[in-house]
Amino acid sequence: MDSQTSDSKNQDIIQNTNLSTYSALIPVFALVSMLAYNVFVFGDAALEGSNQFILLMGAAVAVIIGFINKVPYKNMVAEVSQNVKSTSTALLILLMVGALSGTWLISGIIPTMIYYGLQILNPTIFLAACVVICAVLSISIGSSWTTSATVGIALIGIANALDISLGMTAGAILSGAYFGDKLSPLSDTTNLAPAMAGTDLFTHIRYMTLTTVPSFAVALIAFIIIGFTQDSTGKADTIEILAALDTTFLISPWLFLVPAFVIFLIIKKTPPLIALLSGTLTAAVLALILQPNLILIAADETIWNTANAYKGIMNAITVDIKIPTDLKILEELFEASGMKGMLPTIWLILCAMVFGGVMDAIGALTKISEGLLKLFKSTFGLFASTVSSCLAINLTASDQYLAIVVPGKMFSKAYEEKGLAPENLSRTLEDAGTVTSVLIPWNTCGAYHSGVLGVPVADYFFYAIFNYVSPFMTLLFAAFNVKIRQLKKA
Repeated sequence: MDSQTSDSKNQDIIQNTNLSTYSALIPVFALVSMLAYNVFVFGDAALEGSNQFILLMGAAVAVIIGFINKVPYKNMVAEVSQNVKSTSTALLILLMVGALSGTWLISGIIPTMIYYGLQILNPTIFLAACVVICAVLSISIGSSWTTSATVGIALIGIANALDISLGMTAGAILSGAYFGDKLSPLSDTTNLAPAMAGTDLFTHIRYMTLTTVPSFAVALIAFIIIGFTQDSTGKADTIEILAALDTTFLISPWLFLVPAFVIFLIIKKTPPLIALLSGTLTAAVLALILQPNLILIAADETIWNTANAYKGIMNAITVDIKIPTDLKILEELFEASGMKGMLPTIWLILCAMVFGGVMDAIGALTKISEGLLKLFKSTFGLFASTVSSCLAINLTASDQYLAIVVPGKMFSKAYEEKGLAPENLSRTLEDAGTVTSVLIPWNTCGAYHSGVLGVPVADYFFYAIFNYVSPFMTLLFAAFNVKIRQLKKA
């Protein structure tokens, strides 16, 4: 993920001696209860607005707990402001991803990816291929977010055409993307975790492979098995789909130069916003050259002139566009929502940051971590409490960086006292903090990937195999004392 690493790394851990662990948990229980009922009533539509308000209600409960425990209102507002500020880059990236998806549709880039992908990826190997492709790309660029926003979108389109479950496909995409995000030295979370634990980057990466590679193998094998057992009817329709794509768009392998250009910029450590903006503008230029008829459709005009061309491009970047097709299976594939389509996700993240900011300001995050630390005395208990703390922070603070920073700062002394090398902590922070964030709908990562891929978290949760196997793998290693490195005696 690309976002607020430095802000999170330097964040203070707020203590509140007046607050009890039970009081700290009241907003959590209130939020979970309200969300459960809200989802029961609204179903998948809960993310369209009601869940956002429930997060604010949860924040209101936390504010009341703060008042009772003598936390000044201005402190809570200041922490919320800091939390919202820390997500500014992530929100801008979301807007730019929306813009990019619109221009990549109207220029023919996504249809071209789907066109050639349909000829290469048959349903049997498709899910396993998604895992491997996204893993390779994510290792190369160090970002699960960018992987979803580029190759992920195209793979979802191919899955739609092949009549493969979008939940399965999103799970495969995220399994691969987070494998790469964890192991890439270019990833900010991969740099943040060892910094919090007190070890160096490459020691952390080498030690992390011990749990990460088996987790990835489990996910890959599972998707291979699913691929051989699922019944997809999409293959029979491939010829008709290819014909529709070829008729509607100018399909050309030259269009692959744009995503290749974006990936090149990211590998060269170009800021993601600049890389995505470059990809958006380059695609817009290609659309003007190669797909002028589609630009007129996006503009809802019939005469080609400068004003209408500008209108079509701006519509593709900012609002809903729909390319007409007689093939029903391609209707959703030929639609894009631009920057407008990202607004519900941005709304969700902002409300989640309000809840997380108040919870941090009243000292609840620290108190929950401290309570978990006291529950266990053994080495396995220490690992288990770290995993539990990361999950709790991901659920309450709605931010994977805080799920690394808060437990990292709280538990580093405990690992040292147990005689455990710091890479044990850094590995556990990644196994439990980084990868589980995408499994929570109101977490910044869950909201982002769900919005970009167009697949609700509930639909891909079961299939994000790598993401939920990882914390169990680290606990398994701890339970059987496998590769648990001790501190070297001076």
